[in-house]
Amino acid sequence: MVVSVTLTPVMSYYLLPNIKGLDHGDTKVQAWVKAWYANALTKVLAAPRGWVAAGGVAALLAMAATPFFPTTFLPPFNEGVALVGLRLNPGTTLTETTRIGSIAEKALAGVPEVEHVGRRSGRAELDEHAEGVHVSELDVKLKRSERSLEAVYADIRSRIASLPAAIGIGQPIGHRIDHMLSGVRSQIAIKIFGDDLDTLRAQAESLRQQLAKIGGVVDLEIEKQVLTPQIKVQVDYDRALGMGITPAKLLAELQVLIDGERVTQIVEGSRRFNLVLRLPENSRGIEGLRKLMMDTPGGRVPLSQLASIEEADGPNQVSRDDGRRRIVLSANTQGRALSDVVADIRAQIAATPMPEGYFISIGGQFQAQEDASRLIGLLSIASVGMIFLILYTRYRSAVLAAIIMSNIPLALVGAVVGLWLSGQPLSVAALVGFITLAGIAIRNGILKVSHYINLCAFEGENFDTQMLVRGSGERLTPVLMTALVAALALAPLLFEADMPGTEILHPVAVVIFSGLITSTLLDSFLTPAMVALFGAKPIAALVRSSGAESF
Repeated sequence: MVVSVTLTPVMSYYLLPNIKGLDHGDTKVQAWVKAWYANALTKVLAAPRGWVAAGGVAALLAMAATPFFPTTFLPPFNEGVALVGLRLNPGTTLTETTRIGSIAEKALAGVPEVEHVGRRSGRAELDEHAEGVHVSELDVKLKRSERSLEAVYADIRSRIASLPAAIGIGQPIGHRIDHMLSGVRSQIAIKIFGDDLDTLRAQAESLRQQLAKIGGVVDLEIEKQVLTPQIKVQVDYDRALGMGITPAKLLAELQVLIDGERVTQIVEGSRRFNLVLRLPENSRGIEGLRKLMMDTPGGRVPLSQLASIEEADGPNQVSRDDGRRRIVLSANTQGRALSDVVADIRAQIAATPMPEGYFISIGGQFQAQEDASRLIGLLSIASVGMIFLILYTRYRSAVLAAIIMSNIPLALVGAVVGLWLSGQPLSVAALVGFITLAGIAIRNGILKVSHYINLCAFEGENFDTQMLVRGSGERLTPVLMTALVAALALAPLLFEADMPGTEILHPVAVVIFSGLITSTLLDSFLTPAMVALFGAKPIAALVRSSGAESF
């Protein structure tokens, strides 16, 4: 904008007078288009109410169809790499994990689109996503083919479905986004909260069986938990206090003796070793702990007199959210829109009875999409209000401002048709495209209405059909050039939808391109028709009060 009001006039002052053929007039193509347009617009202006009504019906149908589109947070990614996760039971040895991972590698090599496969087992403790050696991740480089990405994923799943592991398929960036949104590297995370771990696992298994019947649900798995041998030390608080030792002090001493305490660090050349003080291995068994002598004010007594010590089984891990115990069911979707699958899952959860004190929450990309849609909706309402205020301030007429803003629903018609034809879901990227399209469409309306006012105010035109035809024809070339330039700029994003890196901006290009088509066509006929029906009085009032001001 700054360049257009500063640099452009200066360059025009120096360069335009020296351009040869500046007054060459319209080309044959322009002349033919303007002649055809003048004849068509004259017919429209002969019966403007019917054409305006038809445009209104088309806009209402487009708005009514919008809620029926499948929704998603981000458009489907195509990173060119598939991330295949194999999750075995915790405690599985590295040797067994390697064996199963090798079988998966050989199976995936038979997929036509697979270029090469890389594999890693486990992740370091300091890694952001630390995993044990029971987890293998295969990075699969994919080649472009005629098959869709969903078909390739289905082929991969079918080849490794027989492996004794929970399988999850996604993409590197997509997995990170899912993990940030829900804490689980899947599109859908269903969290069951409660106090008793056995009840949580039972409820999770029951729900998993029900959700497995929903069409489009794949990679459905329960968070891996296994029972591991444990030694439980239950302190007898009354007896401990009776012997003069507090339970807290007793537990602290036990933790030092069993887990160990770092005393110092030994430096040997470039190597460093921690010196840890703790009980020997043979004293950390159940019998050794029972005979362990503890210091009390009354003398040393065996631990068995202060606490009960027994062998038991316990879960390998206990996960919590907001201080509550939980277990997670994770799932991805295939063959159906994420919004449709989530709707079925919510219905199933609502129909599933839960014990008292237990409840279910569901999260993932869809939740972020719902939040983003609400925010964008509120901001859009505020934006439309500000646009109306600016137009009203300029034209001092609510009617003219409404006529110009009617280009927004006219552009919506093409945008909705474009999304439907391209098979794109209604994502946040598409919503951004709608907002951008609204600005372009309003600009075309401003060009026409302003020119109508200037013709009546400064060129002696009367408000009639002849003036509307003339004004629309004189603004036809700038409007078409604006639309054509914008369309050509979007071509790389529009026709390379399957290229990695373009999936985010492709819906934006589809919405703007298709909306420009209908906005330009409908605006060229319906804006003059609406001005003919409702614009006579506001334009006459502006002409009387304009003085030497141009619009």
